[in-house]
Amino acid sequence: MTFINMLRDEAAASAAEYALLLAIVGSLVAASAIALGTNIGHAMDGAGKKICNPEGADKLCDETTGEAVAGG
Repeated sequence: MTFINMLRDEAAASAAEYALLLAIVGSLVAASAIALGTNIGHAMDGAGKKICNPEGADKLCDETTGEAVAGG
């Protein structure tokens, strides 16, 4: 198959278009998963702080015991 015949082959062009489309969709899915994971992580951190200190006072949680300690 010569180069000219390869350029005229529409099946190869369609395959390249599908590959490009698949790469774009895959990139969007990956970016969405990263953003969603970050948001879920922040939500879990906030929920953990509320569980440790429901009054909202200026206290921190001890990571080993989970009890509120003075400070901020």
